[in-house]
Amino acid sequence: MEYNGIKFFDSLGHKLPDELEERIESIILDGMETMPVPMGMEVGRRVRFRNAVRDYVSFLKKTIDTDLKGMKIVLDCANGASYEVAPTLFGSLGAEVISTYHTPDGININDNCGSTYPGKLQDLVRESGADVGLAFDGDADRLIAVSEHGNLVDGDQIMLICGLDMMKRGLLKDNTVVGTVMSNMGLERALKKAGCKLVKTNVGDRYVLEYMKEHGFNFGGEQSGHIIFLEHNTTGDGILTALQLLGVMKRDDKPLSELAAGMRKYPQVLVNARVSEQDKLRYQDDEVIQGEIRKIEAQFKEDGRVLIRPSGTEPVVRIMIEGTNQREIEEAAVRLAVLIEQRLR
Repeated sequence: MEYNGIKFFDSLGHKLPDELEERIESIILDGMETMPVPMGMEVGRRVRFRNAVRDYVSFLKKTIDTDLKGMKIVLDCANGASYEVAPTLFGSLGAEVISTYHTPDGININDNCGSTYPGKLQDLVRESGADVGLAFDGDADRLIAVSEHGNLVDGDQIMLICGLDMMKRGLLKDNTVVGTVMSNMGLERALKKAGCKLVKTNVGDRYVLEYMKEHGFNFGGEQSGHIIFLEHNTTGDGILTALQLLGVMKRDDKPLSELAAGMRKYPQVLVNARVSEQDKLRYQDDEVIQGEIRKIEAQFKEDGRVLIRPSGTEPVVRIMIEGTNQREIEEAAVRLAVLIEQRLR
């Protein structure tokens, strides 16, 4: 695959901090520090867990207090990490399971399938009369769901459904959900109406987790479907998230479409403005750009917002505008992107 990589976790199951990852990268790529050369007993060991699937399925079952009998579920395993565990788990809990994209060959992972390409799953849910569709990404740390009508249910909607369920059962710490600056306005408003609070971090599940640990919260995630149930796991887990979502549907005896309808999704538009690398942050002090941002926000009043995020890897400023009217926010986003490119090149 063009974009591939490796994830490192510490001894507690947490992703490494940015500073440590950057240090490791500099050691490997730039030779900034001398690498130790272990010998004899100091050499590490590779340990293979031969019963990992069995143990993982057993762990997941302990996180839910109901079975899935009577439910018809369509799975899109993205030809990735969930290909064996997901069908095994949901089938063992009594669900009727239709599995798709569950034959990985080392090359076809995420190939027009999975949570980033859910179109075929939507069609199959409609055609099969399933109760729900579940799409994982290649490493199965994200979940996008599909309602019985074939409509997408994203991470924000899943967080609303599971967050309110946890609050109702007295499991949501301080009645607070941790999201990111990209979380839809509809999520914040729906949570507030129900007596919950949404706090926001930078984009990235690691920042969500860091905030949760620092402030004692136990539930949070991202619109993309990275969702963290800290009582059960220290990182996003798409299969665990799917199980908790199905548990709500079963306990409440409600279809996914009804549960997802508790949140109004506001349209969001994302546009990239290409700028010079050294000027990526200058939008903050450019009065012309700031004036245009204030003008757009005044136009939308309390029903819209503008979010500017410089890319960490490209000479790009990312513009997100959210509001009630799709055409208006698209026009505003393009207009602001053109202005930023003119001012910061």
